[in-house]
Amino acid sequence: MPKLKTHKGTKARVKITGRGKVKAMRSGKRHLNYKKSGSSIRQGRTDLIIAKPDAERIKKLLPYG
Repeated sequence: MPKLKTHKGTKARVKITGRGKVKAMRSGKRHLNYKKSGSSIRQGRTDLIIAKPDAERIKKLLPYG
């Protein structure tokens, strides 16, 4: 069986926690922040735990992660 390739775009965007959950940064914080409220900008600081069905798809792209 040949080695599997890691999807590099996914690897740059998500992290697998010690218990196997998938963490990702929240969207919408890169630019145009002057029109967003302070609370929405602060909410964007925390990482997002990806839902289980999506996490299973992501883990297939990261075979050694």
